[in-house]
Amino acid sequence: MNIFMLIVGIVLKLRVVPDPGNPLKSFDEGSNSVVTYEPPNSEAGLTALIFWFYLQRKPKNFPPGPRGLPIVGYIPFISKNPAKTFLKLKEKFGSVVSVQFGQEDWVILNDYDTISEAFVKQGQKFSGRPYNLYFDLITKGGGFLTLDYGSTWKALSQFGHATLKEMGMGKKSMETNVIEELKFLIESLTSSNGESIRVRIKLNLAVSNMVCRIVLGSRLEYHESKFKHMIEMFMKQSEATSYSHMLFAVSMAPFLRFIPPFSNVVKVTSDEAECLMAYPREFVEEHESNFDDLDIRDFIDAFLNEMKKREKDDDAFNKSELIRYVRDLFHAGSVTTSATLTWALLALVCYPICHEKIEGEVLATLGEDGVPSMKHRDKMPYTCAFIQELIRHKTMAPLGVFHKNNEEANIYGYTIPINTTIVPNIWAVHNDPKYFENPREFRPERFLDRDEKFCSSRHVIPFSIGLRHCMGEQLARMELFVFLTGIIQKLKVFPDPVKPLPSFYEGIYCMGTYEPPQFNVVFERR
Repeated sequence: MNIFMLIVGIVLKLRVVPDPGNPLKSFDEGSNSVVTYEPPNSEAGLTALIFWFYLQRKPKNFPPGPRGLPIVGYIPFISKNPAKTFLKLKEKFGSVVSVQFGQEDWVILNDYDTISEAFVKQGQKFSGRPYNLYFDLITKGGGFLTLDYGSTWKALSQFGHATLKEMGMGKKSMETNVIEELKFLIESLTSSNGESIRVRIKLNLAVSNMVCRIVLGSRLEYHESKFKHMIEMFMKQSEATSYSHMLFAVSMAPFLRFIPPFSNVVKVTSDEAECLMAYPREFVEEHESNFDDLDIRDFIDAFLNEMKKREKDDDAFNKSELIRYVRDLFHAGSVTTSATLTWALLALVCYPICHEKIEGEVLATLGEDGVPSMKHRDKMPYTCAFIQELIRHKTMAPLGVFHKNNEEANIYGYTIPINTTIVPNIWAVHNDPKYFENPREFRPERFLDRDEKFCSSRHVIPFSIGLRHCMGEQLARMELFVFLTGIIQKLKVFPDPVKPLPSFYEGIYCMGTYEPPQFNVVFERR
């Protein structure tokens, strides 16, 4: 940022010209050529001034907010946790804030009421999806999650909710599948014979297998190379590296994609996304080869069956949309839930008192041989409070998924022009002292009433709200409860005796998600 500001300062204050007596050499050759610095002429200064005021203008009656630098806007002032930066702006500008990103003005919604006003009360106006270069790269030009609001999205959304319900979402049959997968997860976690392990990939494989059961009609073995590679590629998209930081910058300021080294990052991301797409494409083509409309086995079969009922060039129900839909289900249905479970294990080893309380509830309710079930939640209030506090404190998508308004709208007296990017600051909601006392403190007891019974909160919204809330919320909550209680019932969890644990408060912000740090734990059977 310092170099950038230096260059901007030079450009605004001085005009750089070559020495007339010493011709410049090629830029690639390098040279000792001399340049001189002169004040810009009045005509150039006036042009720069006009251009500057043009960049500073905002639409009439637009929400207030800070201005940044030419070209890049406020990007250089964003901290590693953008949601925290936006929350600070609330103190000066209010709950509805505008922030310039590149050449666009975005609107940030910094509390629950404003998010609800836009996404629930005016849901049809604010359920669009803005163009984002990063999503365009990893989705290869589309997909249900990034599809703009309209007839195609409505058709796919209606189909998705109906089909997932038919496949058991939220029903006993799905819980049976989660319980069955738990057994495989326990075996995987204890396969190291007491040696410390990193659990994220194992958890991700287990959670992803729940998607497999819905989408493919069966689970896959954890050691299957294609399955493991697909999940590893999804996880790579959430890793915090210099590569991902540059990719984030490109998503904020797309013009950077033409400038090295950003241009190379864009190419690599595009190539890897194409490689990743090969797996859902293979799943779909395999189903096509043995499809039987009298035996609908899974989500892919249901989609193929719907395609048969439609015209060949249907916008919603076609092979390309199916492949993207499958990819989206795997990505959305595995990465965030496995990350939350990873955070849970870190909390258990960092806070032994939490571990003891959950262990006490689990063993008192299930014993050593009982089967964990969602019906046991009423008997495990502290466990439910722990999970609720976890998804509040560790907001996996601090800024949710960006929306846009498909028509001119009004929020709290401000006029929002059509096609404005709308950012819900979910992290700000989860850290609002209005609803959560000392919000940065991890305290499950905040969700227990005076009678020690679990009390939920409508202000915990990790799955967002409104028309575009996560359709897999019920499955995710089921996985968190059954997997967590099942692990504690069968296993003891200890910190690695050699490698020190990272701080529970030091997560990694990467490409819009809040990831747990790497750490090792030891599992022992009870």
